[in-house]
Amino acid sequence: MAAKKSGGQAAGRSSAPARRAQGGPLTTKQIIGRVVLASSALAVIAFAVQGGEYGTTDLIRQRNLLARERRVVDSLAAEVERLKVYKKSVETDPVMQEKLAREEFGMVKGDREILYRFLEK
Repeated sequence: MAAKKSGGQAAGRSSAPARRAQGGPLTTKQIIGRVVLASSALAVIAFAVQGGEYGTTDLIRQRNLLARERRVVDSLAAEVERLKVYKKSVETDPVMQEKLAREEFGMVKGDREILYRFLEK
């Protein structure tokens, strides 16, 4: 008995790849394909989040640096304000001027005061 040939193919064989029945188990090739596809999708998502010049970790680092620099600027602004008040008091307040003259320059008031200097040996 000769086997029936349909379209140049032996009976029982098909040129189309074997397909699984609806709801049946996946073939090894299909499992590998899905794993590769899922891995590629995860790699693309990871690169989108972390990769490049503007990655998430770089943005967090830049925000921390910005916060630190703002604190420095705020403290320097407060120091400038304090020095402006001090300058104004040195220029206009006679009590402050007298205090500086005595402490910084060793000056005394008229003939009523004597300046003593103690030297350490």
